[in-house]
Amino acid sequence: MRIVQIASIGFILSGTTSLAQVTNTATMDTTGGIQIGKLAISVYLDTYYGYNFNEPANSDVPYFVTMNRHNEANINLGMIDLRYTAERLRICFAPGFGTYVNANNASEPGSLRHLIEARVGIKLFKKKNIWMDFGVLGSPYTNESAISKDHLMYTRSFAPEYVPYYVTGAKFTFPLGKRVNAYLYLLNGWQQMVDLNKGKSIGTQVEWRPGNRNLINWNTYIGDERSAARPYYRTRYFTDVYWLFNPDGKFSMTSCAYVGAQERLDGLGNKSTFKWWQANLIGRYSFNKTISLSGRIEYFSDPYNSIVSMINPVSGFSSFSGGLCLNLRLFDHALVRFEGRHFFSDQFVYSDTNGNPHDQMTWVVSSVTMWF
Repeated sequence: MRIVQIASIGFILSGTTSLAQVTNTATMDTTGGIQIGKLAISVYLDTYYGYNFNEPANSDVPYFVTMNRHNEANINLGMIDLRYTAERLRICFAPGFGTYVNANNASEPGSLRHLIEARVGIKLFKKKNIWMDFGVLGSPYTNESAISKDHLMYTRSFAPEYVPYYVTGAKFTFPLGKRVNAYLYLLNGWQQMVDLNKGKSIGTQVEWRPGNRNLINWNTYIGDERSAARPYYRTRYFTDVYWLFNPDGKFSMTSCAYVGAQERLDGLGNKSTFKWWQANLIGRYSFNKTISLSGRIEYFSDPYNSIVSMINPVSGFSSFSGGLCLNLRLFDHALVRFEGRHFFSDQFVYSDTNGNPHDQMTWVVSSVTMWF
C-alpha cells in the first residue's frame, strides 16, 4: 500500500545509527507522574468544547466516542494513574471518568465501566526480560490511544474509534533484540471486560525501532465475535500497520492502515466474509517550542456495516476527512488546542441541522489538557 511505501522511504531517509527509543503512542504509559519510592502517581485531565455545525439532536457527534459532545464544555477524560514497579512485579491501576468513558465503556457493567487500565505484571524469569501482564490492558491497535496529549491532532481519527481502546486478558512480552519487541495477547474478545461468549481471542504485536526517529508496529487479531446482540457473527480477523516518525522533532508524521474481515451467517446458515478498511496520514510542523500546526487526511470504508452502526438507513459506511489543529504548549504539562475537521461521503451517512440525511459534516473542537 502507498502509505507503507511512504513509511519505508521515511525510514531510509531518517537513518538508523542511534538506538534511542521512540515511545509507542498506542499505549497509555506516558503520563509521567510523581515518584514516591516504587510508586508513581499521575493525574491526567482532558477538557474540551466542541461544536458540530450539523447540530445533532442528541448532542452526540456521530461515529465517535472521544470528545463527542456537541455545544458543551465537558471533560473528555479525567484519570488517576497509580503504578508500582519492582524488580519482578509491576501493577497499574487507572480509574477514569468523562464523556469518553461514558461512550466507549458503555457496554461494561457496574464499576468496571470506570476502568481505563487495571493490571498486574510478573517477570517470569529472573535473568530474562519476559513479562506476563494480566487484567484490563491498553490496546496495541492503531497509533492513537485515549491520551490526546501524545498525538499530533487533538481528536481521534476514524481508525482508533473502530478498534479496541482496551483489551482484557493476558499479555506476554518477548524482547527479540535492542530494536524489536514482540507481544502475545490472550483475550476475552474485541474490547470486552466481560466475555460475551465462551471463545477466547488471540492478538499479536511486533514493534520495530530502526533508529532514533522511527517506529513501525504490526498487529493482528483473531477471535469469535458472536454475542446475544449479534448471534450471526463468527470469526473476526484484523491486522494493522502504523508508523511513527520523529515525534519530538520540528517535523513529525504518523500513518496507519488496517483491514478487518468479519464472518457472518445468513438466515440459511451460510457463512460469508465482509471486509472494512481505513488509511490515514497525519503531520505536524513546530514553529517553535510553543506553537505547532498539525493536519490529517483519512478515508474509512465499511461497505457492509460490519463495524459501524449507522445513524441513517443507509447500507454501508464510507467517508473522507480532512482537518487542521493548532497546538499551543503553554507549559511543560499543559496543551491548548484548536481543531477543525470536515467530513464528506458519497453516501448520506451524516445528518443536517434538521435531522435529514446529509453527505457532509463539519466539527470544530477546542481543548485544554493538563497532566503531571
